[in-house]
Amino acid sequence: MSLIFNDTSTYKGLVQQYEFEIGANAADVSGNTTRLKQFAASVNIAYDNFVRIALNASGTWQFDDSNQTDYPIITTDLVSGQRDYSFTTDGSSNLILDIYRVFVADSSGVFSEIYPVDVQEPRSDTVSFADGRNASGTPTRYDKTANSLFLDVIPNYNYTNGLKLYINREPSYFVYTDTTKKPGVPGELQKYFYLKPAAEYARRNNLANKNDIANEVLKMEGDDLRNIPGTIGTYFASRNRDERKRLVVNQADNR
Repeated sequence: MSLIFNDTSTYKGLVQQYEFEIGANAADVSGNTTRLKQFAASVNIAYDNFVRIALNASGTWQFDDSNQTDYPIITTDLVSGQRDYSFTTDGSSNLILDIYRVFVADSSGVFSEIYPVDVQEPRSDTVSFADGRNASGTPTRYDKTANSLFLDVIPNYNYTNGLKLYINREPSYFVYTDTTKKPGVPGELQKYFYLKPAAEYARRNNLANKNDIANEVLKMEGDDLRNIPGTIGTYFASRNRDERKRLVVNQADNR
């Protein structure tokens, strides 16, 4: 079942489930603007944690918030004579968290993947970034520094949307005035967005059920240090069911 943010009619919203978990009365949160703002902030903090777990567990089907209105792919124009290109947010102003792959168009419009290097390491393939010669042509490598990409070879041509990046990014956050908006994750995992805030509230206020709520959160988050799998990570680690699994035989050397 999917859960909307605030449902004062059937009490199936995140707000109402949160009220129930912490032992509050109906409308103690939904009917109080300050508490509703506090809850929305707690849900968004939980969302960040959910995204971290989902992205770490994702295989070839990478997680992205289904509330997003575009794909986690961004482009920018290649500019002749320009080496560095800044990327802080995507086209919907979501903060970019990481870059997976980078493709660049040559002067004829054919895209090829270019590969990352670290210019702070003394390697032969990083010389072109800092040797002062400013070689021009079609880039083949890039360095990530701060919020920018630096290309090894400076483009000597212009190309519209000639630099393409596959990224992950922040989710589509809630605001306290939301009502029917749902978390952009599978319905079976949406209870995390009221359990995590409830666990934090119960801990801070030393509620009698704080350990029970914390255990429910643990079941979803897991604990890598204690080798405890969580339902969030397990779900996203097993989403590639359309791909054929292969058995790999390990050959033992008995000589």
